[in-house]
Amino acid sequence: MTGLLLALVLAGSSGPATRAASNAPTERLVYIGTYTGAKSRGIYLSRFDATTGRLGPLQLAAESENPSFLALHPDRPLLYAVNEIAEFEGRPAGSVSAFAIDAATGALRLLNRVASEGAHPSHLTVDRSGRHVLVANYTGGSVASLPIQADGSLGTASAFVQHRGSGPNRERQQGPHAHAVELDDANRHALVADLGLDQVLIYRFDAKTGALAPSRPPHASVAPGAGPRHLAFGRDGRRLYVLNEMALTVTVFRYDRGRLSEEQTVSTLPEGTEPRPADSGAEIQVHPGGRFLYVSNRGPDTISAFAIDAATGLLSAVGHVPSGGRTPRSFCLDPTGRYLLAANQRSDSVVVYGIDPRTGRLAPTGQVLAVGAPVCLAFAPPLLPRPR
Repeated sequence: MTGLLLALVLAGSSGPATRAASNAPTERLVYIGTYTGAKSRGIYLSRFDATTGRLGPLQLAAESENPSFLALHPDRPLLYAVNEIAEFEGRPAGSVSAFAIDAATGALRLLNRVASEGAHPSHLTVDRSGRHVLVANYTGGSVASLPIQADGSLGTASAFVQHRGSGPNRERQQGPHAHAVELDDANRHALVADLGLDQVLIYRFDAKTGALAPSRPPHASVAPGAGPRHLAFGRDGRRLYVLNEMALTVTVFRYDRGRLSEEQTVSTLPEGTEPRPADSGAEIQVHPGGRFLYVSNRGPDTISAFAIDAATGLLSAVGHVPSGGRTPRSFCLDPTGRYLLAANQRSDSVVVYGIDPRTGRLAPTGQVLAVGAPVCLAFAPPLLPRPR
């Protein structure tokens, strides 16, 4: 597959659900990041048919150590994965692995593996120019920028920022815990959710050099003890939705060129339900059509759906459904907008839900794929032919 064809395919996957549904092929590969152990050896793949909602047989795409979160290159057949570990090459750091995607089979070929510059990297993203991978280190409480080389492999960090401080929860917020990093639509600002600081830190990002510099203002705060975990931009890029892991809430911010203004905070649980001490939020994503938002809740083991007001970007609850297993981590929305695939880490399963295009409500399809300790799901380009 040429780089140009791949770019066109990926560009089509991020548009409105109606456009994607009419233009996108029905079958795509989905990659599954896991925690490795007795039931998992690394990154897996399955073929998903968006016409039927069916997942094909599971295949091992590449062996890798705790490849918990994945990110695809925007216009090249490349995949990047964090290796969520505490030590790499004899020092306190995790790592990030670079893989080339085989166009015939979807198998992954390891290009190289470099230090993430902090322990237990938990999330990563590729910048919109395709020049850098940005990685958030949870235990390390830091963020780093890794340059992408001509062959797709990674260089050592071109930028590194160590967060400092703590939060009111002495058990969970004794220090900084950078949990996720996202880039705005302009590719000029990187936003980092730090669970330990109760802040979304904002950095000016230079796509040519990978440099990160504190923006002005340098951060926005959520409620003390809320613990921001993951971030999702609205379709127009003017709202940022922040999932607070510890409070099980979503905070809605207006976003304007590196500035955040809080507008709303809503619970991810049914009305009148208080979170238990062990409950926690895990993932947040906006539907490809921009009208709905989804959140996973561990403990209750549910997926929550919200409607997004087209004029204000504010949220209203649509419903809550069981995740179909134990401890739902990440989930992904297929590019047609018809299905949600949920990764249930502790029941070793991926469960498929249909999405009502009018209301955004979820309904189980009955499709379940057995996968050891799944954490992250990522749809790949759709034009990979079946292996012979």
